[in-house]
Amino acid sequence: MAKILALNGPNLNLLGTREPEIYGSLTLFDIAKLISEEIKKFNLNIEVVWFQTNSEDELVKKIHSLSLGNGEYSGLIFNPGAFSHYSIAIVDALKSVSLPKIEVHISNTHKREEFRNKKITAMAADGIIEGLGYQGYFLAVLAILNKTTEK
Repeated sequence: MAKILALNGPNLNLLGTREPEIYGSLTLFDIAKLISEEIKKFNLNIEVVWFQTNSEDELVKKIHSLSLGNGEYSGLIFNPGAFSHYSIAIVDALKSVSLPKIEVHISNTHKREEFRNKKITAMAADGIIEGLGYQGYFLAVLAILNKTTEK
């Protein structure tokens, strides 16, 4: 069974309580469970492994583990949260990964504060999905499966 790593950055551990009018009432655990159910419903032969940290250092190290690669993962879904707007370290780490990479944002950042419109991490992604709530993660799974079967 293939695996996809879902990396989640700062404050995503607060989903369900932090600004529910923007992010909804689901926790990251709830989202992981729903995505797993969708994968089973569509009989996809894939497992999503979830990781969340508020630490830029930990995110960079986790991304580096993919670039050093042991072939464990077929792709990367990443929601860098606030790091998407300014973390050159994460951009550089992402550029070292040759796996398909899809950036996900739960909210539509273009309907929010102006500083959220620029996402420098997106330059290292194969695609970006935003504003579709938790469903963006499932769409990212489908995009990665499509990219891996194109080869």
